[in-house]
Amino acid sequence: MDFRVTFWGVRGTFPCAYASHLGFGGNTSCVEVQAGDRTLLLDAGSGLRAAGKHLRRDGIKHATMLVTHTHWDHITGFPFFEPAYCPDFSMDILGGHLQGVACISEALATCMESPLFPVPLETMRADLRFSWIQPGDVLDIDRGITIRTASMNHPGGAIGYRIECAGRSVCYVTDTEHVPGLMDASILRLIEGADMVIYDASYTDEEFEQRRGWGHSTWSEGVKLCQEAGARRLCLFHHDPDHDDAAMTAIERAARERMPTAFAAREGTTLDLRRD
Repeated sequence: MDFRVTFWGVRGTFPCAYASHLGFGGNTSCVEVQAGDRTLLLDAGSGLRAAGKHLRRDGIKHATMLVTHTHWDHITGFPFFEPAYCPDFSMDILGGHLQGVACISEALATCMESPLFPVPLETMRADLRFSWIQPGDVLDIDRGITIRTASMNHPGGAIGYRIECAGRSVCYVTDTEHVPGLMDASILRLIEGADMVIYDASYTDEEFEQRRGWGHSTWSEGVKLCQEAGARRLCLFHHDPDHDDAAMTAIERAARERMPTAFAAREGTTLDLRRD
């Protein structure tokens, strides 16, 4: 059974179309997981546009989108997702932590309303099915594919995901702020023994001290969590817009000194979890 992870957007907060950032990538959060014959999309940042074109080229007719939360950098690609305008495509869209709205469909519809966007959600001709989920829910979306969820510490809340398939697991733990000196018990449970943890490594320790309350974490906290939970690999994710390729190379090097299997996510790369 296939179990592959492709990074379409790895940047946090704001897209960066700068030559100095293109080695690691400038698009915001969007990760594709191919689990058997199921296509899962984690978040709908600006990387979703390229993901959509890839799905159309490959003839993919159905996907499941798991949204951590609906801050702009995690949904800005949704109006530009080409398959959503095609009547031969269908998608289940799951999300929670939506203060002030009844369902994730309302949040996505709002971002496409005038004067924010010229094309309303109703223009999308695909079969889009929206579902509300709560942190802690366990979803069996197909035979042999299980998704576990947990709450993240982020302004307004966010949801982390663990996808299990064919005896392997990948965790998507982004937009969460750690409490110094206290490991997050819900994250530890979510990532226990995982093959790969994609973690919010927005800041260095020094930067974090100036940005407490912003809802993000550090690469060093990711190392601590993975080592405590016995996770095999740490993927640094949600790169800060101020971290160019030189800065990201230095951060990756520092993380590997502490955890040799750590690496920084690079846009456009695919990892095969069956062989990795």
